[in-house]
Amino acid sequence: MDEQLQQHLGQVARVARERLGLTQVELAEKLHLVPEVYGRIERGMLIPSILTVWRLSLALGVSSDVLLGVLPFQGEATLGSAFPEGSPSPELRRIVHRLRTWPPERLRVLDKMLSVLGSVFRA
Repeated sequence: MDEQLQQHLGQVARVARERLGLTQVELAEKLHLVPEVYGRIERGMLIPSILTVWRLSLALGVSSDVLLGVLPFQGEATLGSAFPEGSPSPELRRIVHRLRTWPPERLRVLDKMLSVLGSVFRA
């Protein structure tokens, strides 16, 4: 059972991480883990602590019940809803993931900057 859980958790974590456009190193930093340790989790060679499962759930936007196999993994419904028109590039997914943590006032400034840049490149 432990081996099945390890494999399931690692597979869900890998798919979710890739859909967010994150590298193993970037996610390991968010989780406060050494990248090699995070790699072992993804390969199904290590069961993480409860604290790490909680951090992983928050970082990936996936329920801990899904990570632990209590609920089924519905990759598209869980992770793809931010991009209904298709699969975006890893760069765009990474940008969107970062912007989710920004406060509204910062997003307004970025929106204005993008408008100005868009008008410059159209000319």
